[in-house]
Amino acid sequence: MSSNWIIIAALWLALVPASFAAAPVHEFTLANGLKVLVREDHRAPVVVSQIWYKVGSSYEPSGLTGISHLLEHMMFKGTPDVPGGEFSRIIAANGGDENAFTSHDYTAYFQTLEKDRLETSFRLEADRMRHLLLKPEEVAKETQVVAEERRLRTDDQPESLTQEQFMAAAYVTSPYRHPVIGWMQDIQSITPDDLKSWYQRWYAPNNATLVVVGDVDPAKVRELAEKHFGPLQPSTLASLKPAAEVPQQGERRIVVKAPAEVPYVALGYKAPTLKTAAEDWEPYALAVLDGVLDGGTSSRLSRNLVRGDQVAVAAGTSYSPVSRLDELFVLAGNPAPGRTSAELEQALRAEVARLREDLVGTDELERVVAQVVAADVYRRDSMFYQGMRLGTLETVGLGWSKLDDYVQRIQAVTPEQVREVARKYLIDDRLTVATLEPLPLDGRRPAAPGPATDHAIR
Repeated sequence: MSSNWIIIAALWLALVPASFAAAPVHEFTLANGLKVLVREDHRAPVVVSQIWYKVGSSYEPSGLTGISHLLEHMMFKGTPDVPGGEFSRIIAANGGDENAFTSHDYTAYFQTLEKDRLETSFRLEADRMRHLLLKPEEVAKETQVVAEERRLRTDDQPESLTQEQFMAAAYVTSPYRHPVIGWMQDIQSITPDDLKSWYQRWYAPNNATLVVVGDVDPAKVRELAEKHFGPLQPSTLASLKPAAEVPQQGERRIVVKAPAEVPYVALGYKAPTLKTAAEDWEPYALAVLDGVLDGGTSSRLSRNLVRGDQVAVAAGTSYSPVSRLDELFVLAGNPAPGRTSAELEQALRAEVARLREDLVGTDELERVVAQVVAADVYRRDSMFYQGMRLGTLETVGLGWSKLDDYVQRIQAVTPEQVREVARKYLIDDRLTVATLEPLPLDGRRPAAPGPATDHAIR
């Protein structure tokens, strides 16, 4: 990135966040415990409505993995007042679109509609929050759908399969060791009674947050929320037992053998999040470090491993600072033709070692910070992302205002802090390495990872 671009970006970014500061979040809680967050955005006559439940795969005990995701599917299968399939039909008939997703830490449902149709969303969501039917025959059908989804997205996808085994090896006691979609044997053994108990335990107004972003009047939103959600009865919520990961005692390694076209290597270092960090600046420094390694074509992995030494045909990183529990800082990639997985692993390790040993240069840091901040501002231009941000922060227990100062916190990260988090967290005693060892395809290719359903796992 040129220095001129950085100057232009800095000037532009200094102005854009002010527009969001002028759109405060209105917060209120109904008598039954439902929290409601409303942000006005009058650029278009559109509204995004999202309902977030504090339940996901990290809430699930062994033997019931995947139940949150299966229940997400069942939420579209009908209530006494809205038969199966009618929810989606009504939203479509009103010119909207809708979907849902399950994660480790939450399950969320959303609709995007013309602003005058918001009440339709509230009426339908309030109805299925407490009145889901969960017919045994529908449960049996949807279990088969989810099992097929798992086969297509994980079992028949060598890299996805490796990532799943990687997580299971990296974590011992953390529930993040379980896949969001669940283990196949658990999916196939979940009963209608299991689903009913899970639904009654977690799907309640006092375990949910309603997020509304768009061309709305907060007072009118409150009136509609009181009308449709207010009569719903709360549940007695049992406290969730602590699920901290036990300290790792040394490097771990796994090899996954599966039919595949190319090898794959993943290195994962246990790292804190905004929820778990001992020092509140550390996740911001890790986010900047993430950008140093994988912040576009000028980043180190692309510049050094893909275009430079050509040891990788693709390489990247991932890190989420907003998870409920400790996360993994992951470096992963595919070796280039004629290069080995061991060579790629050593190249990835060398990049990490450089971060532990040397300070990031001022120009590089400015470029990375400009990119990280620009990406955040661009995302905030989306009503859906604004809702995602509010819902995620609130549901994982950080509070929706946690990242109001995100831009300033990122800009305040120093080269010394980047090096410090690399030295503290990107070390072998916190590392798990997974390698995909390709087996012959025998004339077949891995299945395309197209969705088996319309619902997303994130």
